[in-house]
Amino acid sequence: MAEYGLSGAQVEASRAKYGDNRLTEVESEGFLDKLKDNFGDPMIKILCVALAINVLFVFLGQTEWYESAGIAIAVALATLVSTYSEYSNENAFQKLQEEASKIQCKVYRDGGILDIPIDDIVVGDCVMLQTGDKIPADGAMLEGSIKTDQSVLNGETAEAGKTPAPQGFTDEGGMDFLNPHKVFRGSVVCGGNGVMEVRSVGDGTVYGQIASELQAEDDRDSPLKVKLGRLAGQISRFGYAGGVTIAAAFLFQRIVIRNSFDMALIVQYCANWMQVVNDAVHAVMLAVIIVVMAVPEGLPLMIALVSALNMGKMLKDNVLVRKIVGIETAGSLNILFSDKTGTITKGLLEVMTFVDGGGRGYDDPEKAPDGLKRLLSLSILHNSDSVVSRAGGETKIIGGNATERAVLAYGQRIARDFGVKKTASIPFNSDSKYSASTVEGEYRLTLIKGAPEKILPRCSGYYGEQGDVLPMTDAVRANMEEKINDLAKRAIRVLALTASESAIEGDSLPTGACALVGVLGIRDEVRPEAVAAIREVQNAGVQVVMITGDRLDTAAAIARESGILRGGDEVVLTSDELAKMTDGEVKAALPNFRVVARALPSDKSRLVTLAQELGLVAGMTGDGVNDSPALKKADVGFAMGGGTEVAKEASDIVILDNNFASIDKAILYGRTIFNSIRKFIIFQLTINVSAVVISFVAPLLGMRNPLTITQILWVNLVMDTLAALAFGGEPALKRFMSELPKRREESIVNRYMWSAILTGALWTFAVSMFLLRSKTAAGWFRPDGEDRFLLTGFFAFYILLAAFNAFNARTDKMNLFDNIGLNKGFLRVIALIVTIQVAMTYLGGPVLNCYGLTLTEWLAVLLCAASIVPIDLLRKLQGRRP
Repeated sequence: MAEYGLSGAQVEASRAKYGDNRLTEVESEGFLDKLKDNFGDPMIKILCVALAINVLFVFLGQTEWYESAGIAIAVALATLVSTYSEYSNENAFQKLQEEASKIQCKVYRDGGILDIPIDDIVVGDCVMLQTGDKIPADGAMLEGSIKTDQSVLNGETAEAGKTPAPQGFTDEGGMDFLNPHKVFRGSVVCGGNGVMEVRSVGDGTVYGQIASELQAEDDRDSPLKVKLGRLAGQISRFGYAGGVTIAAAFLFQRIVIRNSFDMALIVQYCANWMQVVNDAVHAVMLAVIIVVMAVPEGLPLMIALVSALNMGKMLKDNVLVRKIVGIETAGSLNILFSDKTGTITKGLLEVMTFVDGGGRGYDDPEKAPDGLKRLLSLSILHNSDSVVSRAGGETKIIGGNATERAVLAYGQRIARDFGVKKTASIPFNSDSKYSASTVEGEYRLTLIKGAPEKILPRCSGYYGEQGDVLPMTDAVRANMEEKINDLAKRAIRVLALTASESAIEGDSLPTGACALVGVLGIRDEVRPEAVAAIREVQNAGVQVVMITGDRLDTAAAIARESGILRGGDEVVLTSDELAKMTDGEVKAALPNFRVVARALPSDKSRLVTLAQELGLVAGMTGDGVNDSPALKKADVGFAMGGGTEVAKEASDIVILDNNFASIDKAILYGRTIFNSIRKFIIFQLTINVSAVVISFVAPLLGMRNPLTITQILWVNLVMDTLAALAFGGEPALKRFMSELPKRREESIVNRYMWSAILTGALWTFAVSMFLLRSKTAAGWFRPDGEDRFLLTGFFAFYILLAAFNAFNARTDKMNLFDNIGLNKGFLRVIALIVTIQVAMTYLGGPVLNCYGLTLTEWLAVLLCAASIVPIDLLRKLQGRRP
């Protein structure tokens, strides 16, 4: 294959002539579009109409101009801030995803094979294609034979075979997906290996021309989003009822109470139609403002905001979130089906020994007899999905899976040129558990490599030290099986190598007799950090089940070493044993499952389905093409960063370092997000309930609403956008892993939260009534006949109390500063709220109904606002008592 590929100069010339492989990005919703959509909200529209009527009354001399100006500024400011926050965080989330999700391709250049980003491919490049790869550009096959899934382009699920194009082949035919020599960007290699020559790149590919139609978002809702939607609906009904009731109470106060229940005065009031309309418009505006504040329209968006704020942190921990739904659900996992290689183990496979058919072991392949050594080298070098690259003077093993790369690296120690050519091949897959290649030349053999139990029964002989075939007697077979079992018990994987003089027949192994070359013992050390992570995940209430293609003895040894097996009634079984069990039997035994050995991809899908039928939230890890159905079916699919692009696309989360410890972190982040949202809800509902109750009771007591429409809009901004920013940065604390997983049917608002919400809301209402009705409190503020300074102090009290309560809401500990240093954004947001409130107090004037406070008045405000802290601490203390 050395003749393939471009030189550096040719790459630059092609890029200058045809461009690179970048796709024009689909234009996302811009800031102005989002702003327009937010102003299109029905509540904002009603508010704007009411505002326009209010402005009309300004010109008619029925109301002051500054009230309308204040409302207009508040509406514009609140909408701008929330739009900018949503826009900036969505863009940051999308950019991080795009950067971390770049596909790497194996390309022939400068006499070697390089891993390069998909965007850097140019016309003329020769790209290696292997099972599980996503084809990076349009082109023609040069070598090999592959089967492709082109359903993303043409909707056809039938696999299309692709073979090398003849000399002089052109690209005429455009979108001819049935052409056996043309391959297309976006389609997936389902089987086989080959090399393609790139003919079209970027927007010039078929995929590029229809890319905007193919980039649809996954719109499924997570259990958390469903719970939040249900909660938002319940609060909305409360808000709508409260808004209507408060509007009626306001009109009752203006028409009846203000006229001292005197019918003559009421009739006189009603005769002034402009006054009636003005008060009616004010009542409508007040109702709408209450609804805007009470209805948590930002609650469903809180998930995206918190996820976006945590995206950078998760990437640093090698967790790439492809779909927000995945990280939300990860915190609720009950059961996790995990791969072994590279996840629980290091994935740095090394061939430790070679055992020949006679049972003799060789730690160093160079020490094997010459005749046997030649067959061993031939079996490894010419039956592999991996290749050796020597680009830039550096030798690297590229392509294939970790096992293939480890075996080929071992074979390099005894590599030699045999002068043979591969004429047919069967790539490895998880169902058959073997691969095969037919070679012709100095040797005319079919080389077979795979699981011993799959290919040893086909062997009637074995190769001796000089390369001659000796009979496989029962004693020899028994001795070999004993050697294999000994290796398996030491957690060493075993791979058998055999050869047959018959050729491959289609997709089937040769029917002729085989001779055993020997078995390779491959060791993969357990990750030390995985042992601790597995223990932590198990202590978090998540059942870990290891699913592996290894032999039962090897799998059990790794499971014991990693802590998955602890003794007791744990179930360790093979795929064959699983297949014999009914669904009912599997469900009954599933809580005790720990290891499934020699597993097939269909086993994974079945186990996920049965776990979900039991009401469990199931996670699945995978890296191969055949893992994709199970990854997609699981509540959370974890693809490995070193896996196939198909597996990554089917997943919700990509574990970039293939490490189980990173899965542990993903679960922790999922729980962190859930807890952050709960904190946000406590903070928001406390303000919701208290504001609605105050706005309802005040008119009934003959008081004007202590909070103006403009002030309520500022309160709404504080509790929605700014609070989301404050709580969105809460740290991922290890103690979250000591919590039990959340049940599917569990309400997002629990008893602790209701206790915090009701205690906070009732205390806020009580202190508010004390400030507004008590002569003692009135004496703390300068008298002016209109209670301007009292109402200014009340507005400052209400905002500062919310700020103090934010400290209560962010932790269930008695120490309100618990881990506060890990969320400095929280302190910055609270400081911003307080700073703006102080500035508004002195600069607001009649627009904000704020007239400045003296130092003594500020002290009274602070004492009243801070009173929420000891009250909540007493509540927490009471809740800790048995």
